Amino acid sequence: MSAVAAQSGAGTLRAELCTDEREFTALAPAWERLYRKCSTATPFQSHAWLHSWWMSYGTPGRLRLTLVRDNDGELRAAAPLMRTGGPLPRLVPLGGAISDYSDVLLDDEHTASAATTLTQTLWSAARTALIDIREVRPGSAVEQVYAHWPGPRLQTPDSVCLELPASPLNELLTRMPPGRARRVQSKIRKLTELGIEHRFVHPEEVPSTIRTLLDLHRLQWQNRKVTPEHLKPRFHDHLTRSLVPLVRSGDAVVTEFRAGTDVLAVDVTLLARRLAGNYLYGAHPRLREWKADIATMLLHACASRVPQADRQVLSLLRGTEPYKFRWRPDTVVNQRLLLARRRTAPLLSAVACEAYARSRARELVRGRKGTVTN
Repeated sequence: MSAVAAQSGAGTLRAELCTDEREFTALAPAWERLYRKCSTATPFQSHAWLHSWWMSYGTPGRLRLTLVRDNDGELRAAAPLMRTGGPLPRLVPLGGAISDYSDVLLDDEHTASAATTLTQTLWSAARTALIDIREVRPGSAVEQVYAHWPGPRLQTPDSVCLELPASPLNELLTRMPPGRARRVQSKIRKLTELGIEHRFVHPEEVPSTIRTLLDLHRLQWQNRKVTPEHLKPRFHDHLTRSLVPLVRSGDAVVTEFRAGTDVLAVDVTLLARRLAGNYLYGAHPRLREWKADIATMLLHACASRVPQADRQVLSLLRGTEPYKFRWRPDTVVNQRLLLARRRTAPLLSAVACEAYARSRARELVRGRKGTVTN
């Protein structure tokens, strides 16, 4: 990849391409500093999450990290990408399908120049591959790259996320009709009557607690359709490896729910500057037998940790499961950003047609289900 330079308040910015896994490992301190300077970043863009994901899911030889540095070598922008194989060569974000949000990192104090340099460098990369960035939350840093892209580009809807204000539970209850709010309060009292208490797990306890979470998750979904990836050893390794540093740095919280000495549920919530997100939980079937409201239990505990000066959103992340709607959440649609040059424009058209066909197929399936139900 050719070098690109741009002037900024910090001097000249230069771009480089990292394809070496050992260099990716060594980037941890610099990446962490950049992550802290990017207000739109989520833990899915942290070095702990991305490097761990690469260790579990990456393909040797396909790493493509675009890095923008100043004269002192400090990172001012980064695009964590990899090249895919197959008939449609693409550059896609690290993190894959198990990450709810994709983005680049831009230093807030050097946004304009860093975004310009990053865009120019990605423009060079798009000579031979389509840049395909899925699950972009509105307001993400990569939107600045999209806005300044000089060639063919396309934005299409991706997954639906449901969001609540980052408020204590008593404030969230005001979003509900009074009768429903009283029922939720009754469910909270029932949790107390059942003797269910929660505690936040220390970093050194994370490995054993994640093992318990995934065991409970398997129990919770037995005889039902479960996400297969959640049951695989590589997912266990990734989750454990990434969450230890994320919990230590305050970018994640792992919560354990007990009745006496029995662990009945474990929840993982990721914490960013502007939002918190319930990522994954596992719950023992005994809770349902006791008629304990698991969703209320999790949200009650999470809401106690969420309020923070800059944090605005409690995200229920991707998915439109019926239990989420009782809280009257706001609907936010992630976007898919496709960036091309003239020579790669046919790839953009092919991916766009494929995405449209899949969307139509999902709509038809939902329509058939609705007809059968009616």
